[in-house]
Amino acid sequence: MPKTLEVVCTREECDLDMMELHYRYSMPDGTGAESFACPYCGADDTLEELEV
Repeated sequence: MPKTLEVVCTREECDLDMMELHYRYSMPDGTGAESFACPYCGADDTLEELEV
């Protein structure tokens, strides 16, 4: 099963609570929250991976 990554946006002004990213097997190893931007506020340095 492809990896799942749960992230939260840490920007105070952002209303995004949490999101889950599902991506393909072909995603390079080491891909993490820092590789993505928040889809709600657009910030590209505020996503943090949640440890569940």
